[in-house]
Amino acid sequence: MFKAAKQNRIFQDVVEQIQETILSGKLKPGEMLPSERELKAMLEVSRGTLREALRVLEQKGLIEIKLGVGGGAVVQDMSYDQMNESLALLIRYQKVSLQHLSEFRVGVEGRVTALAAARATPADVIRLKSMLEQARQFVEKGSDFQKEFVEVDKQIHLALAEITGNPVYISLHHTVHDNIDQYYEAFLSMEQRELEENFSDLGSIIDAVEKKDVDQARQLAEAHVLRFNHYMENREA
Repeated sequence: MFKAAKQNRIFQDVVEQIQETILSGKLKPGEMLPSERELKAMLEVSRGTLREALRVLEQKGLIEIKLGVGGGAVVQDMSYDQMNESLALLIRYQKVSLQHLSEFRVGVEGRVTALAAARATPADVIRLKSMLEQARQFVEKGSDFQKEFVEVDKQIHLALAEITGNPVYISLHHTVHDNIDQYYEAFLSMEQRELEENFSDLGSIIDAVEKKDVDQARQLAEAHVLRFNHYMENREA
């Protein structure tokens, strides 16, 4: 499974060998890496080098190191957590502005919604309409329920990404929507007029998806993102 690490770049080689073994599927999520003693022998490295490499792999989210009897390094399933954390840090350090996210979202949301219109099954449409009904109930309750409405709005956007079946779009949507809340809290006004406008947009988008009108779905999604980004940018200014 592993071979002696290259001595001129020993630490990096240990990380890359174990990482490649996981990413290639030779080791599956939930499986244990060989014991520390076995890894040391196969890789021909010191305990300190091996442990440091394992810590790096744990930080990447590829393994979890369990202590105690029966412990060891366990391969982790891939998740959105690492990407979410990286984007959250970029936002907190003001490396990703509201304008950056707006520019990114217009193209991606349009493309995702167009693909969803092309690929949605009747079951997908039923799911979207069920979420739209939840959104309608919060709109009727008024602006005191704006947080609940925004959460349903988020779930609709994530559902559209899931309908594409494309894991890249799904991952990107989770990452963006899990980290956009601080912009909403700072700049998004969701009084009754905005709630009703947002709800109307979502209804039109879902209607286009149901009709499999790809071009209309894209245009509606892009216009929706642009409109509410414009509102936030005005408040930021």
